[in-house]
Amino acid sequence: MQIGYTLMTEQSAPRDLVRHAGLAERAGFDFEVMSDHYFPWLDEQGHAGYAWAMLGAVTQVTDRIELMTYVTCPTVRYHPAVVAQKAATVQQLSGGRFTLGVGSGENLNEHVVGRGWPTVHVRQAMLVEALEIINQLFDGGYVDYDGQHFTVSSAKVWDLPETRVPIAAAVSGPAGIARLAPLVDHMVAVEPSADLVSQWAGSGARGERRIGQMPISWDPDRDRAVARAHEQFRWFGGGWAVNADLPVPSGFAGATQFVRPEDVAESIPCGPDVDAVVAAAAEWREAGFTDLALVQIGDERQEDFLDWARGELLPALRDA
Repeated sequence: MQIGYTLMTEQSAPRDLVRHAGLAERAGFDFEVMSDHYFPWLDEQGHAGYAWAMLGAVTQVTDRIELMTYVTCPTVRYHPAVVAQKAATVQQLSGGRFTLGVGSGENLNEHVVGRGWPTVHVRQAMLVEALEIINQLFDGGYVDYDGQHFTVSSAKVWDLPETRVPIAAAVSGPAGIARLAPLVDHMVAVEPSADLVSQWAGSGARGERRIGQMPISWDPDRDRAVARAHEQFRWFGGGWAVNADLPVPSGFAGATQFVRPEDVAESIPCGPDVDAVVAAAAEWREAGFTDLALVQIGDERQEDFLDWARGELLPALRDA
């Protein structure tokens, strides 16, 4: 299982995030994923820089590490024709190291353009059309498209990379897999579900990577680690069905007002214990995931975390 590092645009300023990307490559991580939000989930996180500008910068401070959006919504805030152009550009800048991760989005980020927030069935249909458009543009040449949700008129991506941009789609069940897998290469999921992995097998996807993400809160002081995880990541346990519909950070604060620090610590490894992280990661490996991106919660200990990861965590995970 490849181990990745998450560039959390919601918890670090843009220049810091780019610096962390270079440090993570030198620490020995296999890949890096970047969130793409207009808002943080909670005010305490405090940031939400533009992911695509930061990705361009990250391509220039890294040399070997794979890069990925985790995930971009190519349906409301961004038109899919523009996402195809952005992805092709990052692929060229990175020398073929980029994967376009996509999902059906969250109200938190997409409502800002004033188009309303569609129902989940409409969002899935929009994502299917978006992927059809993106794939056609990656094929090259001029593209015209007249769908129920999107229209494209004589679009063309002029700077296509030598290596076609792989696409990974976030899925949560068999219906999403059936619709999206034939249009993408790889699977993204937010829980270590062996059922999702088995459903993905033979689904028609072009590739075989199953990519997950796991938050941790490393700190030499476990109490500080738990407090930081509660302050900034208590939203995490709400589940996709709830999180996708909340419109602003205050909604996430209200929805999680009764979540206790001990509740967060039960689901997120907190503190300096390497074995706790290895045990949590094992659930993803045993479920059949090929890639796991770690999230170090909070901005203030990122560089110390990366030192710890290089010296202790990554060797322990690879030994396991």
